[in-house]
Amino acid sequence: MMGWLQSLESSSWSIWLKESPSIWGYPTLLFFHTLGIAFSAGPSVAIDLRILGFASRLPLAPLDAFFRVIWIAFAVNAASGAVLFASDATAKLANPAFIVKMTCVLIAIVITVMIRRRVFGDSQSNAGTSRYLAVASIICWFGAITAGRFIAYF
Repeated sequence: MMGWLQSLESSSWSIWLKESPSIWGYPTLLFFHTLGIAFSAGPSVAIDLRILGFASRLPLAPLDAFFRVIWIAFAVNAASGAVLFASDATAKLANPAFIVKMTCVLIAIVITVMIRRRVFGDSQSNAGTSRYLAVASIICWFGAITAGRFIAYF
C-alpha cells in the first residue's frame, strides 16, 4: 500500500501541485476544498439548528432543498480532497488529525443521510431522535473542520 501511495505522490501531477508557484495549483484546489466544506457543513448545520428549535417560525420542509447543495458540495470536496491527498498521501495517512477529520466527515455524512430520511422522508420519526442526530451532526462537522485545520500542524 505504501508503495502505491509513494508512486501517487511522485507522479508528475502531484509534484506540479506541490511545487508549482502557480495560483492555479495548490491554492486553487485548496480554495475549492474550503468552498466544498462550507457548502456541505453550512447547510447541514442550518438544518441541524432548525431541528433543535432555532428559527422555529421557519418551516422545516423547505430546507429539504439544501440537500442538493450539500451533495454537490460534498462531491466537490471529495474530488478536491482526493487530489490534495494524492499530493502528500503517505504523510496524510500517518497524520492523526487527518484520520480524525476523515472519521468525522464519514460520520457526518451518515448522520446527514439519516436526518434526510427521518426528518424529511415519508416516515418521519420522533423529534427526540432527530435532535440527537442534529447535535451529533454539529459536533462532527465542527470536528472535521477543526481537525482539517490541524492537519498542517501534525
